Formats: sequence, structure tokens, C-alpha cells
Amino acid sequence: MSAVNAKEHSFKDQVVWITGASSGIGEALAKAFSHSGASVVLSARNTAELNRVREECIAAGAATGTVLVLPLDVLDYDALPEAVNTVRNTFGRIDLLINNAGTSQRSFCLETELQVYRTLFELNVIAQIALTKAVLPVMVEQGGGHVLVTASVAGKVGAPLRTGYCAAKHAVMGFFDALRTEVAYLGIKVTTIVPGFIRTNIGSNALTGTGAPTGKADEDIEGGMDVTECADLILQGIAGGVEEIAVGSGPEMGLLELKRQDPTGTFRLLEAMADDVRSKRQIA
Repeated sequence: MSAVNAKEHSFKDQVVWITGASSGIGEALAKAFSHSGASVVLSARNTAELNRVREECIAAGAATGTVLVLPLDVLDYDALPEAVNTVRNTFGRIDLLINNAGTSQRSFCLETELQVYRTLFELNVIAQIALTKAVLPVMVEQGGGHVLVTASVAGKVGAPLRTGYCAAKHAVMGFFDALRTEVAYLGIKVTTIVPGFIRTNIGSNALTGTGAPTGKADEDIEGGMDVTECADLILQGIAGGVEEIAVGSGPEMGLLELKRQDPTGTFRLLEAMADDVRSKRQIA
């Protein structure tokens, strides 16, 4: 997919609900969809940042009534039915649900506490399933809809420092690929988004082996694709009916094809990457 501006794709009169909308890919998607004519629901835990995103959408031309701030902790499963009702009562329907909330990891398995793995699975997998299950009946009732999830290249390839994150993203890919087979007959589409390195705060928010955030950006992330370009490419993929949208500009994207063509070579390459990480730690 070549880069295009999101305004070339019209999502006019579509209602798009985005989790993790207070920063990163979620924020960029919110602005892109809003610019393309959609009504957008912004969800995350940080209300102040959601309001900032809303104001920036409106400043860029969105009508005031088309951007709804809906603070939500996706781990609060009891709150999901009320959140779904709020969206329906405000806009009448839910056309696209983009499950984008999540966090990453930066620790070797031997130094990672078991609770960190539980946290990664709960937020990156179970929460996505729970909200999807809460929204699916709405889409069935209205005769169609589109469920999307932000997965990762790490959902296709196992990489060092990310055993929990890779496991969670592999699970996400499996669940939503299987869901696609079950809901197609209902007129409901399912799309997996597979980003590589995108310039966001995911590195500084990633969990260490104790569960604390790293607090520092990754060099790979800092050198990744601009998040606005990423969002434009995702909208292009959605508009084009692409069911697995790979988006990124770095060498990590080559791993998707390499894993299919040469699994053994991929394993050796990523083992060398792990060795490089260990050597840099020893030097530091």
C-alpha cells in the first residue's frame, strides 16, 4: 500500500469506536477517521488526553457533535455494557470497533515475573475479546459491522525481550482470524492490523520484568514510520477491503515474508538479535 491522505477515503456517516485513543496509533486513527467524515468515539483511561484529541479533531474541522469522549478502562468488564449503550444512545449504531488498547514488554523471560505475563494477556487479549463480545450483538442487530484489532509484527514472529507481548499478539491474531470465519455470514467484517515499528510511546510504556514501565524510548521505535502516515495507510487498507493490514517501513516488515519462506533462517536471525541485546547490556 502506498501512502495516501485519509481524506481520500470517505467514512461519512460511519460510527467508529476506538480504544487506546489518547495517544499513538489510536489518536492518529481518531484524527484520520474524523477528517474522513466519520463520527468518532474516543476511549482510554486518560480523560484529559482524550479531551485534547477531541479538541484537535474539532480544530481540524470535525463537527462538535461527531466526536464523543467516552473514558473507559477496558479491564473493567462490568463497565462495558454501559459504554456500549452510551455509544448507541449517542450515535444510534456502531459501524467500526477498533480494539487498539494494549501495552508491550521489554524483558527476557528469565527476568520476567509471572504477573507481568498475566497483565499482558489480560490487557492485550482478554480485554479485546470482552469488548468485541459486548459490541457484536449490536452489529448483528443492525445487520453488519466491522471489528478491527491492532496486532503487531510480534503477532507473527517471536522476538527477544517480548515473550509475553509476542504470545499475546499471536493469541490476538488467532482469535480474530477465527472470529472472521464465524461472523462473515452475518455481514460482519474482521480486520487485523499488523504494525511494525511506528513512532509512538509504546516503548517507554512497555513493561519491564517487574511490571514497571521502562520509561525510555526504543531506538527502533524512534526510527519507525510516522504515526500519521501509519493511520492513513490503515484507512486505505480498510477502504480497500484488506483483511490483514501490514503497515510499517523498516526491515522488521521483511520478517513477515521471511518467516513464511524460511522459518529456520528467521529463528537464527532473531537469536542473533537477542545476543546483540545481551552484549549491549553487558557493555552498559
